[in-house]
Amino acid sequence: MTRSRGDAEKDAESDNERLGGTRDSGNDRPGGLSHISAPPRLGVKIHSRGHPTPPTMTTVFIISAPSGSGKSTLVARLLASVPDLMFSVSYTTRQPRGQEVDGQSYRFVAREDFEAMLARDEFLEWAQVFGNYYGTHRGILEEARARQQDLVLDIDVQGARQLKAKIPEAVTIFILAPSRAVLEQRLRARSEDRDDVIARRLRDAADEIRKYEDYDYVLINRELAEAEATLSAIVRAERVRRTRIEDQIRPILDTFQV
Repeated sequence: MTRSRGDAEKDAESDNERLGGTRDSGNDRPGGLSHISAPPRLGVKIHSRGHPTPPTMTTVFIISAPSGSGKSTLVARLLASVPDLMFSVSYTTRQPRGQEVDGQSYRFVAREDFEAMLARDEFLEWAQVFGNYYGTHRGILEEARARQQDLVLDIDVQGARQLKAKIPEAVTIFILAPSRAVLEQRLRARSEDRDDVIARRLRDAADEIRKYEDYDYVLINRELAEAEATLSAIVRAERVRRTRIEDQIRPILDTFQV
């Protein structure tokens, strides 16, 4: 399963928690998002049998959640169950870990290459975590359009805010555990972190949850199958939103001379 960028960045913070580093927002640095022009307006595709398919645009789905909320599992199931979705793979300057594969887990690039792309305003959003860059490249949108697919991004609340500012029509979804006790239980069940790291993750979760009002949808992950069905329903419903299929409605109305 593709590892989420948000969780990987949290892991980076865990690995380096004694270093006193901070996460820098792209808006706080020269050449960051404040200098990036907005991409073309995005729409959505619908395939109809027996009729030519109109030109395809791409809907961007941004999914965020505190660590332990079940986001990675839900995103993986979404990609497996809903057709025509493409997962956005982030760029990073850090070294691969474990079984990570270039182009699947991340696109691993040299620091000088990332900074050169940054100077050319090639990132929709970017951040620096303990000396390593992470970013969403603009080219991922063109790749999704070329594949005639919608785009799923698994990023944290800071990246989501930056992307929403650049792509206002993007659909944002926040995944929430039903309680702090349940989130702690899930974190401990993973058996991946020390007690002090779990405590920090819970503090971070409280900060992230305060941003829930910035999102279009809030999905409470009480039970996996129900949450999976709800996430799928959100994506499918957004694909038939009137404003996203106007270019397909007009030809039908023309046949009625409306």
